[in-house]
Amino acid sequence: MLRPQAGACFALWPSSTVARVPHGSLRLGVFGGTFDPPHVGHLVTAINVRHALVLDTVLLMVANQPWQKLGSRPITSASQRLAMVRAAVADVPGLEAGDLEIVHGGPSYTADTLEALQRVHPGAQLFTIMGDDAAAHFYTWERYQQVAALSTLVVVDRPGNHVELPSGFDWERVEVPRLDVSSTDLRDRVVDGRPLDYLVTAPVLAMISELGLYQEGG
Repeated sequence: MLRPQAGACFALWPSSTVARVPHGSLRLGVFGGTFDPPHVGHLVTAINVRHALVLDTVLLMVANQPWQKLGSRPITSASQRLAMVRAAVADVPGLEAGDLEIVHGGPSYTADTLEALQRVHPGAQLFTIMGDDAAAHFYTWERYQQVAALSTLVVVDRPGNHVELPSGFDWERVEVPRLDVSSTDLRDRVVDGRPLDYLVTAPVLAMISELGLYQEGG
């Protein structure tokens, strides 16, 4: 598990998810999302990006208030989404749940998260991982230029479907298997009584059932 480097500043967004490594050696991927719920597509993406870019760790960073989705539908509490992500990655080497944005509170912006990680891990190389749709609309991100300055931009491509990316930035492309799994469909499946088996991990499925999540859809 990642822990802050010795001497790191804990006044800014302390987090239990972030580990002690030799100064300047960490290659850290940041894969942000709502994760409502986290599914196998998220895990396949994170695992393949970690392998392709030789990253030490990929943090599945759980958004506290996903500003692009606020008001569009009911969103499961941040603490429950974090618990599901922790359950999903518990036995996956190199993947960890990130709680920095939840600790910080308020709307979640990647630029703020990268600044916080930079302070906790001075000298680390940061990689911002995003899907092709998010990458195509990168200009709409809050302080997108700062995100590009603080990290390497990574876009996840599907086989045979490479989207046109905004110019003026250096992009790393990583192709991952196409898995047509969406959190929206998973929530609908709960409402309809359809199975979620193998679309989410067994611990996440158990948590959804135990907490009675997504019974009303959305």
